[in-house]
Amino acid sequence: MQGSLPPEAQEKLEELQNLQETAQNVAEQKQSSETALNEAKTALETLEDIDADTKMYREVGELLVEAEYDEAKDDLEEKVDSLEVRVEQLTKQETRVQDKFESLQEELQQMLQGGGAGPMGPGGA
Repeated sequence: MQGSLPPEAQEKLEELQNLQETAQNVAEQKQSSETALNEAKTALETLEDIDADTKMYREVGELLVEAEYDEAKDDLEEKVDSLEVRVEQLTKQETRVQDKFESLQEELQQMLQGGGAGPMGPGGA
C-alpha cells in the first residue's frame, strides 16, 4: 500500500516513523531518569533521618565502602539536582517531539486528502 503513495507522502510517513521511535526512546530515558531521581530523593530523605555519627557504606561497583555522612549527603544532593535537570530536559524534548509528530501527521493527512488527487490523476492507470 505504501508503494502507491506519492513520494512526498512517503517521506512524511518515514519521518513520522522515525519520530515515533525517537519519542519512544525519549520516554524510556525519562522513565529511567525519574526512577533514579525518586531513588536518590528517598535515599536523601533516609539520610536526613539518621544520626551523622552512624556508620554508612556506599556501593562502589561490587564493593561496599565506608562513607562520611557529609560527603554522602552532598553527593546525593548533587545527584538529585542533576537528575531533576535531566528529567526537565527530557520532558521538554518529549514535548518538542510530540508537537513535531502531530504537525507532520496533519501535513500527511492534508497531503493525502487534498493533494492526493492531483498526482494520482495522470498516473492512475
